[in-house]
Amino acid sequence: MAFIVAIDGPASSGKGAITEIIAKKLNLKKIDTGIMYRCITLEAIEHNLTEKDQKEILELLNKTDIVMNENKVLLNGNDVTEKIRTKEVNELVSQISAIKELRYKMVEWQRKMAEGKDIIMEGRDIGTVVFPDANVKIYLDADVEVRAIRRYKQNLEKNINTCFEEVLENIRKRDKIDKEKEYGALKIADDAIVVDTTNLDIEQTVKKILEIIMNKQGE
Repeated sequence: MAFIVAIDGPASSGKGAITEIIAKKLNLKKIDTGIMYRCITLEAIEHNLTEKDQKEILELLNKTDIVMNENKVLLNGNDVTEKIRTKEVNELVSQISAIKELRYKMVEWQRKMAEGKDIIMEGRDIGTVVFPDANVKIYLDADVEVRAIRRYKQNLEKNINTCFEEVLENIRKRDKIDKEKEYGALKIADDAIVVDTTNLDIEQTVKKILEIIMNKQGE
């Protein structure tokens, strides 16, 4: 039987980096659902669509091919690894991902990608919607100001021109949208273990989550 680890949490709580490290340490297949929503958002932007154009976005989705390799993200055969992390995508991804019919389709894709595999999947609704029976459910969190600092530093490293106040406001806006989604809202699963990373570095967080997973595997 496949072993499934679900990692949920708000923007910049450390899900991506932590999931990648743990996947390698435990030989799990890593699936980043946020990348999938970012790809669709990029497609919408390039077709001059917004969250109001739901019919057109769903039609676009049916023509979209997303391939996630270890170091690259291919969208319809094109390398978009950097493009999906731009300011424009950051500002629109929560609105696009809130489209209920889009989330229905994405959940189908995500479940199919995980069939018969030992996986670690990260997102907003993995433990509550995508895999409510996951073997391990973890909710990563951190104070909003700390998460904004992390995103701001990432932007500087990628030469994305934003000020800290703008990043903080964007994360607060994303949190609100994510928590108020009609389907797949960001929330803590009843049986999830909350890990607050506010005062933890990556190494400390990885150690804590590895302990949780190993304890579950030993039960």
